[in-house]
Amino acid sequence: MSGIVLSASVRQNLLSLQSTADLLATTQNRLSTGKKVNTALDNPTNFFTAASLDNRASDITNLLDSIGNGVQVLQAANTGLTSLQKLVDTAKSIANQVLQTTSGYSVKSSATSAAPTGAGPLGVAGTAADLTNAGTNSLNARTFVFTPAAGAATTITVSSTVAPGNVNSIDAFNAALASAGIGLTASLAGDGSIGFSSTNDNASQILTLGTTPAANTVALSGTGVPALVTPAGGTAGNPVADAASQTVRGNLVLQYNNIIQQITTTAQDASFNGINLLNGDDLKLTFNETAKSTLNIKGVTFNAAGLGLALLTSGADFLDSASAKATITRISAASDTLRSQASTLGSNLSIVQIRQDFSKNLINVLQNGSANLTLADTNEEAANSQALSTRQSIAVSALALANQSQQSVLQLLR
Repeated sequence: MSGIVLSASVRQNLLSLQSTADLLATTQNRLSTGKKVNTALDNPTNFFTAASLDNRASDITNLLDSIGNGVQVLQAANTGLTSLQKLVDTAKSIANQVLQTTSGYSVKSSATSAAPTGAGPLGVAGTAADLTNAGTNSLNARTFVFTPAAGAATTITVSSTVAPGNVNSIDAFNAALASAGIGLTASLAGDGSIGFSSTNDNASQILTLGTTPAANTVALSGTGVPALVTPAGGTAGNPVADAASQTVRGNLVLQYNNIIQQITTTAQDASFNGINLLNGDDLKLTFNETAKSTLNIKGVTFNAAGLGLALLTSGADFLDSASAKATITRISAASDTLRSQASTLGSNLSIVQIRQDFSKNLINVLQNGSANLTLADTNEEAANSQALSTRQSIAVSALALANQSQQSVLQLLR
């Protein structure tokens, strides 16, 4: 080929035709791929910048899967909380039924102090409004110590002297008992003795008497050996259970225990993909490719024990209103705990969903940025293709004209 001699005009037209062919090939490649930058040779700066943007978008896309799973874990926990709240409400309803049923005891336990004794004014009985008869009978300065099954003892002194802890009327005595949470009602007998009877709420309690304070004892010190009033049909002051009522209450205990067992199993079942936020598991979510943006969600243990609830014992619980009210108090506390956790869970779910939407929008921004650097304008490239095709045709014609002089020499040789 090196021996072939081309005229200057032919060579110039040939170079123009080759250049046009190269441009046409580049334009057609852009049209076929949709990109103006396909390799680093096309535009190194744009190519590597777009690759970095695409890589970050890909990393965040991969994180979206774990974020989506995190949303499902939170929703599973929220579903569990909703069910637990319904179960707790059901348990509370059962406990409230105890308050609405008939008293569990036909006779409540009772006790009495000794009547005023002594010569003259010492043995004169007082009245409901003046127990000590203006401080003259033997009840004056007598001390009553009430020791409940749990908690501190309460001391009440019958005295005509006005002072903290002193009372001198039945109304004041009952007010002091109520204030101390002692489940007794005081009354005045005709002989001036002070009697005590369990309230309806505390109908199951057993009263014992002594001259010194002791556990579960009502000590009536200063009165000698106090007499114990035996209720009709009862023995030693013990309450007499109502069989029909206790049967109903026993059935309510069984119903309550079934609900408590369901609380535990429901909490254990509120898992997704092996993570249970209601059974002590924690959840950590990562929101960016460098793992510097995270959210740690602490799990809780919301089985019955975790909510402060326990199985009841038939024949020992729900015997009276006080037992039911104590259970209702624990259930109310459990309900408050569930609502507080639901609020916390809702806040975390909102954060995760916001970050999920943010990640999706950020991926779109990154991909658009990469596209702006590498994608071709198909309208522009189509116009270029048409222009280059026309230029190629013109170049071919120009090359033919440049060869006409050599064709004339050929004619002479013929």
